[in-house]
Amino acid sequence: MLLLGIDIGTSSIKVSVVDSETQRAITSAQYPDTESPILSYQTGWAEQSPDMWWQQVQQAIQLCNTSGHYNPADIAAIGIAYQMHGLVLVDKDQRVLRDSIIWCDSRAVEIGDKAFSAMGEKKCLTHLLNSPGNFTASKLAWVKQNEPEVYEQIDKMMLPGDFIAMKLTGEITTSESALSEGIFFDFVNNCISEDVLKYFGFSKNLFPVIQPVFSNHGNLLKSVADKLRLKPGIPITYKAGDQPNNALSLNVLNPGEVAATAGTSGVIYGVSDQLAYDPQSRVNTFAHVNYTDRQKRLGVLLCINGTGRLYSWARSVFGPALNFNEMNERAAEAPSGSYGLRILPFGNGAERMLCNKPVGAHVENIDLNLHGQSHVFRAVQEGIACAFRYGLDIMRSNGMNPSVIRAGRANLFLSDLFAEIFVNATQVPVELYKNDGSTGAALGAGIGAKIFATAKEAFVNMEKIKVIEPSNKKFEPVYQDWKRLLEKQLSN
Repeated sequence: MLLLGIDIGTSSIKVSVVDSETQRAITSAQYPDTESPILSYQTGWAEQSPDMWWQQVQQAIQLCNTSGHYNPADIAAIGIAYQMHGLVLVDKDQRVLRDSIIWCDSRAVEIGDKAFSAMGEKKCLTHLLNSPGNFTASKLAWVKQNEPEVYEQIDKMMLPGDFIAMKLTGEITTSESALSEGIFFDFVNNCISEDVLKYFGFSKNLFPVIQPVFSNHGNLLKSVADKLRLKPGIPITYKAGDQPNNALSLNVLNPGEVAATAGTSGVIYGVSDQLAYDPQSRVNTFAHVNYTDRQKRLGVLLCINGTGRLYSWARSVFGPALNFNEMNERAAEAPSGSYGLRILPFGNGAERMLCNKPVGAHVENIDLNLHGQSHVFRAVQEGIACAFRYGLDIMRSNGMNPSVIRAGRANLFLSDLFAEIFVNATQVPVELYKNDGSTGAALGAGIGAKIFATAKEAFVNMEKIKVIEPSNKKFEPVYQDWKRLLEKQLSN
């Protein structure tokens, strides 16, 4: 019995077909093979076309089908993971009304800050566990204020994964986890927040039907099935944001367990059973995939917007002829500390862990007679690792003290050098695993379809590649120097 997992990333769509017996991917495909465009019409804006995602999803599924490694008719369930916090709006005919305002868009920061003050900081933190900040609710409020002609046509607002499920099934659903990441969910009353609805003037009719993450979110339309060589009626039995899904893919489901990713953005995601919050909303708490009213499972999320995005930028500027493996090899040629070259990796939207202050990316201490390509590439990796350490220290101050961090062997964690720098910067061991987001989405579908009796059963064959232990504390002076530069920018 086969499972299909779809991961809607910012850069591309990845699809995997997983054998439920072995829990291993039979084949995977990514589309496109270049980075998808982010539309930025003004400074701090970031949009993508939902219809582009849908076309790419279809292309990726068809690429998997052409591998010849499986019979598409054997796929029994579909799971979807998606970039978090994006806003998708459709009318009563399920037509997209505007491009999606995605996760790294900063236009709604001021709206969220005003809401935090007007609704009451204590009320927001105790009920929403977050400031409305720059999340989906504030983005919807921006549309209401600035594009009233669009807002008046809205039948349903949704997140990116809800949209792809709608295109596959014709049905629109959401979940408590999804509502919480949009800052629409009241954790005390366990429902859509009446305070958010009242303050922003949103109608409850804008929200889709609420379903558990692991449940039937609709069945594959015959017209879509015929086009993709799949069986009509296959259920979509799992939908989750990319970071909760990444945690699931690493079997991070219980309090104290922690996952990390370093893709376009960088994330450390820990599971808690407490309705806790950071007073400054620098790290954020959402309902995890296995959250229920009776069994609280919260995901505490640290996000750095510009990790892989910075590495991609560095490649385009300093080594356009190189691939990422070659960049990693060049970075390893430079010494630890990069002879004083420091990079602040903030230039991809407002950073939550910096209280939404637009610090921007900075390159400091360049010596034109000393620094070359290898130093730049290493300084980029070191700057990203320092940002992780800075955020992890915030998590530690809020009671999250991981003894080990699990990560997929993907993106920046493909670099042995980056993994080593990360471990020495944070002083926390990292376990690297083979699973990725699309595989996790497929396994989530198996849990939702009850192909696996329990979530634990879905990970009995999870493959650990290696464990990286901190080797020394010599990176600490580099981090402290980097931190001084950041604090200087924050004080400006």
